[in-house]
Amino acid sequence: MVRRSGNRFSVNAVPAISTRGRMHFMVFAESFTAEVMCRFPDRLAGHFDPKVHLVVDGHSVHRSRKVRDWLAAHPDDVEMHFLPPYSPELDPDELVNADLKHSLPKQHRARNQAELAAETRRFFRRRQRQPHIVRGYFGGPHVRYVLDENPMSFWSIGSGPSEDPGRRGHRPPTVAAAASPEVHVSYHREGCR
Repeated sequence: MVRRSGNRFSVNAVPAISTRGRMHFMVFAESFTAEVMCRFPDRLAGHFDPKVHLVVDGHSVHRSRKVRDWLAAHPDDVEMHFLPPYSPELDPDELVNADLKHSLPKQHRARNQAELAAETRRFFRRRQRQPHIVRGYFGGPHVRYVLDENPMSFWSIGSGPSEDPGRRGHRPPTVAAAASPEVHVSYHREGCR
């Protein structure tokens, strides 16, 4: 019996989570490009009433001319904020990534890219129905800063209408954690011949 390497296939996903327990995502097979990145905030803006504040890492796509142009054309819909360089521990999406990779079925591995994409979507849809778990991503020791009541922090916007009587009925902007392409899920199937 000679071992041979099997097929390699992968999918990418861009998740966005909020401190309110909301999750939105996009699963795709192509590379993470500026075009893909522009599709995602466009989809997000349609789901939220107030402005969306996306907190992203320093990926070159996030800083690309095309993304900057898209943001300039949609200033009332989406605003982007950058994490400090080399600080994945500050990114709540890293906890989403770890959860995804840990939660994929261990007994039944995907046989092709379509199955892997379906399993990845199932994971995200399940988490969308579990807001308590999504809120829990902000409970890690390095990402708790998101929940702090620091008035200088764009994370500390609260989870409902403002309690300030002068601003009754005002809804704070929605904050979505880093939309990052690091959720790269791949399988390598080994077989025998």
